[in-house]
Amino acid sequence: MSSLFAKILKPSGWISSWLIGSLFLALAAAGYFGYLQPLKEFLERPEFLFTIGDYEVSVYMILKAIVILVLIFWVTAALSGFGEKRINALTSFGASSKALLIKVFQSILYFVALLLALDIMGIDLTALTVLGGAVGIGIGFGLQNITSNFISGIILLSEKSIEKDDLVELDGGVSGFVRQTHSRYTLVETFDGKEVMIPNEDFITNRVTNWTYSNTRGRIEVRTGVSYKSDIRRAHELILEAAREHPDCLEDPAPVCFLEEFADSSVNFVMYFWVGDVTIGRLKPKSDVMYAIWDKFHANNIEIPFPQRDVHLIGAENAAE
Repeated sequence: MSSLFAKILKPSGWISSWLIGSLFLALAAAGYFGYLQPLKEFLERPEFLFTIGDYEVSVYMILKAIVILVLIFWVTAALSGFGEKRINALTSFGASSKALLIKVFQSILYFVALLLALDIMGIDLTALTVLGGAVGIGIGFGLQNITSNFISGIILLSEKSIEKDDLVELDGGVSGFVRQTHSRYTLVETFDGKEVMIPNEDFITNRVTNWTYSNTRGRIEVRTGVSYKSDIRRAHELILEAAREHPDCLEDPAPVCFLEEFADSSVNFVMYFWVGDVTIGRLKPKSDVMYAIWDKFHANNIEIPFPQRDVHLIGAENAAE
């Protein structure tokens, strides 16, 4: 039954749309010009009347309300479909922004249609003020999170700070690609294939790292330690050489290497290099460069040490004396 009603309100084919629309338009026109007056008098006879509270309702009033509702919501569905096509044709918005904008447009359109239908049917809208106040209290308490997420989604849409296929990282440790943006949540696909539905409010109230907000470049860090017996200046050159030879390494900004500290067992270097597209991953370029550093160190007799400790037994030295 619900599917039949949905097909009447929003038929799929254009032929059926115009047939259903023409039928209800004809009924509305017939009622307006008085051709349905005999039917009205028949359906408003006392035997077809019943009371709801203090109101008398006839079968004709019910049928009239159904026709008006179907007609108004059919027109609304047609306008909604037209608006959806126009929004999808916009090139200045991403796919996720378009989806959210469509939902906002449809929500406003159907709300206005409902008010118009109630007004045409003669229902006093001022009588709904008490109900509106109750709904407002419900939104303020029970629907607070839903309303907050909906408004947050509108803010994300207007700011364009989160778009489809952006690489994001949240404070809670969730990292991945934005796949969809809805009125209540944003779908993020993590690197291990999990699809996490994150409330839109989290993107507004919490700190979010968007790796691809203005560009797709990303910096990679590589830390290396060499032995105190090794030529540290040669090691510095080899580390930079390994980065420059990688095909994903950018020339601008160029890779840089710094001597970071003289540690207990090694002289430690830190090297930074940039890749052009961080969305394809940072682990593989980092792994490739580290393999290259390993090979170059071995070829040039530069040792990568492991932690060592010299233990002196004082009691053993006294016994030897």
